Amino acid sequence: MSIYKQFCEETFDEQGLLSDFQIKYPYNYNFGYDVVDEIARHEPQKRALIWCNTEGKERIFTFEDISRLSTKAANVMHAHGIKKGDRVMVMLKRHYEYWYVSVALHKIGAVMIPVTHMLTTDDIIYRIEAASIKGVVCSPDEGILKKVGRALEKTGSVTAAWTIEREAQGFYNLTAQVEAAPDTMERELTLASDPMIMYFTSGTTGYPKGVIHDHTYTLAHILTARHWQNVEDGGLHLTVAETGWGKASWGKIYGQWLCGCAVMVFDFDNFDPKQLMAIINKYHVTSFCAPPTVYRYLVKKGVMDMPSLKYVTTAGEALNPEVFRLFKEQTGLTLMEGFGQTESTLILANLVGAVSRPGSMGKPTPLYHVELLNDDGEYAKAGEIGEIVIIPPSDGRRQAGIFSEYNGNEDLYKYVWRGGIYHTGDTAWRDEDGYFWFNGRIDDVIKTGGFRVGPFEIENVLMEHPAVMECSVIGIPDPLRGQAIKAVIVLAPGYEPSLELQKEIREFCNSRIAEYKWIRSIEFVKEMPKTISGKIRKVEQRGE
Repeated sequence: MSIYKQFCEETFDEQGLLSDFQIKYPYNYNFGYDVVDEIARHEPQKRALIWCNTEGKERIFTFEDISRLSTKAANVMHAHGIKKGDRVMVMLKRHYEYWYVSVALHKIGAVMIPVTHMLTTDDIIYRIEAASIKGVVCSPDEGILKKVGRALEKTGSVTAAWTIEREAQGFYNLTAQVEAAPDTMERELTLASDPMIMYFTSGTTGYPKGVIHDHTYTLAHILTARHWQNVEDGGLHLTVAETGWGKASWGKIYGQWLCGCAVMVFDFDNFDPKQLMAIINKYHVTSFCAPPTVYRYLVKKGVMDMPSLKYVTTAGEALNPEVFRLFKEQTGLTLMEGFGQTESTLILANLVGAVSRPGSMGKPTPLYHVELLNDDGEYAKAGEIGEIVIIPPSDGRRQAGIFSEYNGNEDLYKYVWRGGIYHTGDTAWRDEDGYFWFNGRIDDVIKTGGFRVGPFEIENVLMEHPAVMECSVIGIPDPLRGQAIKAVIVLAPGYEPSLELQKEIREFCNSRIAEYKWIRSIEFVKEMPKTISGKIRKVEQRGE
């Protein structure tokens, strides 16, 4: 029996569809001790992780391996002063060390902050200061070490910093220290309600906000893995995501391991559809999840010969029905779409056994009571657009899978919970049969290639260029990325529109921001459309 059954109660209707799902756990639940160590105790040789990279290297880890390595890593961090409640930034790309480092941090009771390697030095400094980060674990890539090193010098508040596989100035060699560390430890007393993980996610205004989840977050992802991704006990699941993003928690560790499914990790820097297909076929991946951008590339390149795949899912942005059709035509597999946020787990989905409607996000999962709220503050009728909101349990229980706080921003937390319900900021409409269809964001967050990008960060950099008097950053339709980032600019006196100036401003900005935020096009205008209060009307700029 999969260990996940100890932590939930599932109810199915007469058609065999999941109709109710409740998580249950002891007061001191901890994924490291109660899942990883328990599986290792009962099935030590059960496969947990298969890792390979583009250079042909391969590593296979059992649950016994992950249990032992995570304990050793926890001892290393304890020895350097990392303790319960401390925040530790983890920038490990797709290196296999991420999996035992994350479990080690959970065992300590430290708060893990995964971040992408694409961050700039300024991005890293902001996160270190905003989250009062005490420890850093990062990739050994020279460029990454330089960025992190400069950030550490400027902040001076980090207790210990590690890299992997080698020595580097200012960084301990985690690999060597883990090898030498003891492989036993006393269980740290952590509570299920203690903070466990923090992701930084972009908003409309201001810099990225820290979204904090407690230890029960891992259990809410049982539904993600078992009832949406349809992972198998003893199977092999691959989700395309770098560990710095919330999608990694959805598809690369928690729900999959709880359900006894191994995780496939392909360590690459540049996406190549044919390469990905070769890995899926070589290792006989059984279930697969990726953002719509990946499926667009697979279909466009005609790379769809993957006979080992039994189930495929997608989330992150709307996917064109034509991609659904072509993918099913070539593979026989139906793409099952889902919807959730960094602040939540799976809110809407085409669950296992359900009839999928191409382009629909599906129906509310049994974890959540979901409604659509119209502009009048009333529940929307069928066909009417409204904001996706979550109604908490009537018995006063805390809503499972929803984040516990925004780091240092209680006012924002209260705002998204205004009226006693959780406001997602995403809008949709519901058809007569109860299927939800995505409409857009209430705010101006851009979803590009599976990433969330807040316009504020890019606009701040643009304003540093002397030719820019006023600017507005928006998302525009893009056939591969879903949305591409566009800058609308009013030039300062003395500057005239030209292709050369477009290129200069674009390169000026893109050289100062992370790659996933890059501007793809620029338009010069004489003035911005504005509201009476002087706010730029991005809706009008997007042609909505």
